Amino acid sequence: MHDLLLRGGRPWTPGRPLDTADIAISDGRIAEIGPNLTESATETIDLAGALVLPGLVDSHCHLDKTMYGGPWVPNSGGLTLQGRIANGEGRRDELGLPSADYAANLLGAMISGGTAHVRSHIDIDPEVGLRGVDAVRAAAARYSDRVDVQLVAFPQGGLLTRPGTDKLLEAALADGVEVIGGLDPAGYDRNANGQLDLIFGLAEKYGARIDIHLHDRAALGAWQYDLIIERTRATGLAGRVTISHAYAMGELAPGEQRRIAEGLAEAGVSMVTCAVGDAPVVPVRLLHEVGATLALGNDGIRDLWTPYGDGDMLRRIMTVAFRDRLVSDPEIELALAAGTYGGAQVLGLTDYGLTAGAAADLFTVSAETPAAAVVSVAPRTLVLKRGRVVARHGVLVEN
Repeated sequence: MHDLLLRGGRPWTPGRPLDTADIAISDGRIAEIGPNLTESATETIDLAGALVLPGLVDSHCHLDKTMYGGPWVPNSGGLTLQGRIANGEGRRDELGLPSADYAANLLGAMISGGTAHVRSHIDIDPEVGLRGVDAVRAAAARYSDRVDVQLVAFPQGGLLTRPGTDKLLEAALADGVEVIGGLDPAGYDRNANGQLDLIFGLAEKYGARIDIHLHDRAALGAWQYDLIIERTRATGLAGRVTISHAYAMGELAPGEQRRIAEGLAEAGVSMVTCAVGDAPVVPVRLLHEVGATLALGNDGIRDLWTPYGDGDMLRRIMTVAFRDRLVSDPEIELALAAGTYGGAQVLGLTDYGLTAGAAADLFTVSAETPAAAVVSVAPRTLVLKRGRVVARHGVLVEN
């Protein structure tokens, strides 16, 4: 006997037909998917033809910075990278940041919207130390049965230019943080090779993944993509290195875009795009065509960088599709795949998806097609995490 049987849904997997099927769940995992399953279950839910999607993956956010659910704070950060960094650091103590309560508020909203996995960059510098790590871990612990949170030790204020930051990043990795981050090795630290030496060295020492914010534009950004691709090949870290934002990728000439995309695919380097403001979006079609991994994230949400955002990854998928002019159903599904399966690859998830044996992380929507669900940002009717219902109709279910 199974624990739960979902009857009459339409599970979506990229590249496969959208057929009606039942989903049997046991011990938090998908035991079987198929039409008219005959085995009984402790509980049965009739999905009545609802579309079934795998749990959303937010591959790039900043839970330590958020003020979600708190009093309104007018934004004072301006539009420049340096201004926003200074504003965030200058006002965080005044506003009680980082805050486990605010981070938990945001995680709750993410869960109710179908997000099953989150990668959060955590600011680390000599002033804040590891307080952000502690705050986000506390928030994640409140929802440990509803969402999985992966942390990035992130030098938001610079690495080589901020003495002591390297030691704190290493301390975070030694304490179990899973990913080492970087920030504009050339444009911000002014020493691309020096920053990459440090980041890749720590990753190799602690078995960590790598995720580098790269806002640098035009040729400077492209040059750094090549450096990261070369380092990944040399260190054997294929599948463990990510370039976030990658603004230059969205504005390079087509031939240069393709050359870099093919290099990413060959070396096993992924990209994350967030479609923030008017910043260029990584070309979704091209990365799919060459077989390079692309994931999506919300970036900052209701924080000192931006007053916008609600944590809804389906809305972010729609925004990326809109910004990259993905208009046909298959193209829109590429964005959906990036916000689900692409994110799972970036985070290194090995038991993800709507397939037998995978963790039963999924949600349902009433929509004719996956593209329709994205474009309409369809309301989530049912959300499951490890086979347990955690939200219904956008509201968390009490334990």
